[in-house]
Amino acid sequence: MTGSARVILITGAGSGLGRHAAHALAQEGATVVLLGRREQKLNRVHDEIVEMGGAPPIVVPFDLADADDDRFERLATTLAHELGRLDGILHSAAQFVKLGPLEQQRLKHWKSAFTTNVFAPFALTRACLPLLKAAPDAPVLFSAEEHGLRPGQYWGGFGLSQASLIHLAQLFAEEYRDHPTLRFNVLIPGPVTSPMRHRTHPGDLPENLPDATQLMPFYLKWLGPTSRGRSGEIVRPQISSRHA
Repeated sequence: MTGSARVILITGAGSGLGRHAAHALAQEGATVVLLGRREQKLNRVHDEIVEMGGAPPIVVPFDLADADDDRFERLATTLAHELGRLDGILHSAAQFVKLGPLEQQRLKHWKSAFTTNVFAPFALTRACLPLLKAAPDAPVLFSAEEHGLRPGQYWGGFGLSQASLIHLAQLFAEEYRDHPTLRFNVLIPGPVTSPMRHRTHPGDLPENLPDATQLMPFYLKWLGPTSRGRSGEIVRPQISSRHA
């Protein structure tokens, strides 16, 4: 990925893999749009990127769980007005639902998971399609959890929301097969150090997991021009733990 004119929108950019991806993309010359609920965290990432010499990011406090079509469309209009372009989206935000048997899960938790993990990525991508279509090269990358690939005992609403997210990405890919500059892919990080991994697998010791920064070459590839022509794929990086 080269060229400071590239603009990439990242959801969940205040922490975890979204934050790491923002750093990596900025180091490659992109202008990143940092979207998340907590402005303080976004400002911290903004300052980190500026300190390392990257282009000043755009900070967008935005609650994906509390947005409707009008708010998503206003966001896309703002990006068009302020930046004039959008060259890609990384969907990294996720709402976790506590694991447990189905009989103990409640509809309100499922609604929360599906709103952030499925409905928001759909609505945001749809609202930004005019900008993405106008870009010379526009990847959209969805981060998903591995239990979205198969049913897993106790994964309930969260696992099902991840399966739906993967299906959504592949639907976009199918519908835009004939649009050569657009592509939609899924990246499944697997076991790495991250806040989400701590929630889903609290028994994992961080020192036994690969560092999240090892994933960044994969994010850069699938958000950059080297992945052009590849759409509808599920990417499962193979990386080693620090003690391997």
